Parts: sequence; C-alpha cells; structure tokens
Amino acid sequence: MSADFACVAARSVLNRRTYRLGIYDALGTHAAAMGLCHDLYEFSHEFPPGSEPFTSFIAAFRGPHVLTEEHFETLLWRQLQAMHTVDARYFDWDQNVSKDPHSPKFSFSIGGRAFYVVGLNPRASRMARRTEGESYLVFNGHDQFEALRLTGKYSQLQKAIRARDMACQGTMNPMLDDFGATSEARQYAGRAVSAEWRCPFQHQAHQEEETA
Repeated sequence: MSADFACVAARSVLNRRTYRLGIYDALGTHAAAMGLCHDLYEFSHEFPPGSEPFTSFIAAFRGPHVLTEEHFETLLWRQLQAMHTVDARYFDWDQNVSKDPHSPKFSFSIGGRAFYVVGLNPRASRMARRTEGESYLVFNGHDQFEALRLTGKYSQLQKAIRARDMACQGTMNPMLDDFGATSEARQYAGRAVSAEWRCPFQHQAHQEEETA
C-alpha cells in the first residue's frame, strides 16, 4: 500500500478487498501444497472468472529462512510442483494455456484454472518483489488479464505498472514480457535469469489419463 508501489492492480485488489490470504508453515512442502490447493479451489468458487476485474489469492509462508534469490526460486518451484501433484489427481490443466513451462503460452494451472504467479521474498533484487520477512506467492487468475486485453485496457495497465516500477527501481525489470512472447515461468520467482535457464517444473498426466 506504499505510494510508490509499482503494481496498481495489486493496490486495487487491496482497496476493493477482492483478495484472500492464506498462511502456511513452510514454502516448498507437501503440507503447504495440500492446504493451498484446497484454499485456491475455494477461492475460485468465491471469485469465478468474470466476477471481479481484479482478484488475488495471497499465500504467506512462515518459513524457511530464505538465503538467496536462487534459494527462493528453488522453493517456489518445489511448491508449485507439489501443488500440481495434488491437483493432477482431480483436475486437468486449463485448456486455454500450455502445460509446457518452456512454451510462450505456459501458465500455472490449479483446479482447471490458469494463474499467473508472483513470488515475493526478503532477498529479492527488485524492490517491488522484496518483503521484510516472510515469503509470499500471489496467484492471479489468468482470465482477468485476457478480459483486459479484450477491452483494450491491458496495454494501458501494463504501461502504468512499468513506468512506476522504473520510477521506484531506476531500471526496467528485465524479466517482464508480454504473454505469448516468452514463457511467463521465467517471471514467477522475480530473479533475472539467462536465456539458458530451464524451468524445473514437470507436468503430470491427470490420474484418469494414467489409468485409461
């Protein structure tokens, strides 16, 4: 809620109270995956696509202590992989996005709904991603970005966020890119990665597919 925070959409979510917050013990664990999947299913029931212009589910983690940006990145993908393992028992991947983390059309899917994931942690090099203590994962429904594109408002929002980030940090975020240009998986952890970076996430077949 600071005046210079870059993401105006996030500020809108907080002002409108169209967010929900879950608190979990440790990032990168099966226990957190079980709780998070349940809570995201409930979140999607409460805020289905098209119900609000901006919604977010904020997952806060009490631990572990993050040592470096690379450490946080490892924990983030360990958590998303664990969540997918749980989710794949019950749901298919959102058919509107790719399940290949190296595809320009990739987006993370839970409960059959695509989410753009924003990781925040105390070791982040970007100020807009830096926290004072705990680590967070923010899940934003991909459908809300598509709705903005259809109304022509997405580019305006994008320009406003990037301008504010530039004013706050003094440099442009090198990882930001339009959906469909590069895989958004490169943006989730917030760390600047090279062109050679490979996402560790692996899609698993739906349980019904495995037994067919």
